[in-house]
Amino acid sequence: MKIDEDNFIDQLHMKNEDALMYVIDEYGGLVKAVIRKNMPCLKQKQEECFNDVLLSVWEHTDSFQPENNSFRNWIAAIAKYKSIDYMRKHRYESEKFVYDEMEDFELPVQDRVEILDNEISARTEELLSVLKPRDREILIRIYADEEPVEQVSRDLNIKKPVIYNRISRAKKKLRMQKGV
Repeated sequence: MKIDEDNFIDQLHMKNEDALMYVIDEYGGLVKAVIRKNMPCLKQKQEECFNDVLLSVWEHTDSFQPENNSFRNWIAAIAKYKSIDYMRKHRYESEKFVYDEMEDFELPVQDRVEILDNEISARTEELLSVLKPRDREILIRIYADEEPVEQVSRDLNIKKPVIYNRISRAKKKLRMQKGV
C-alpha cells in the first residue's frame, strides 16, 4: 500500500512502519528545525531528541485529533516540548557539550548551568517581548514566580476574571507569534 497524505495517520494507528517513514520524509525537516531552535547549545543531543519525537509520535498517534489541529502543528508541538524537556534534563548533567565558539571545550558544571539558564531566560524574554508590559508581568508572576492568581489580583488591583482573560489572550498571542 502506498502511504500518502490521506492515509498516513490511519497507517500510523495500525503501526505501519512505512507511515513512520512517510512522517520522517514529510515532517522531518520541520521537526529538526524546531529542535535546533529550542536546543542550540545541546547540538550533540539533537539527534536523540529527534528520535524521541518520532517515538512519541509512534506511541501516541491515538492522541492526535485532526479536528482540533493539523498534524504539522501537532508534531511541531511535540518537538518543541521534547526539546524543552531535553534542555531541562541536561541542565544539571555534567556531560561535555558544544556551545557556539566553545567547541570541544569542557566547561565546569556550574558554568554550563549558568549558560543554559541564560539561554532559557533569553528565549523566554524573546517570546514575551510581544506582550504588553502588564500582561508580561502577570504571566511571569503566575507561571515563573508561581504566585497565586489571588495574590497577583490583589497586588495589581485587577479582578481575577480579568487576570484570566489577560492570560488567555497573552497565550493566544504567543501561539500566533510562534505559529504553533
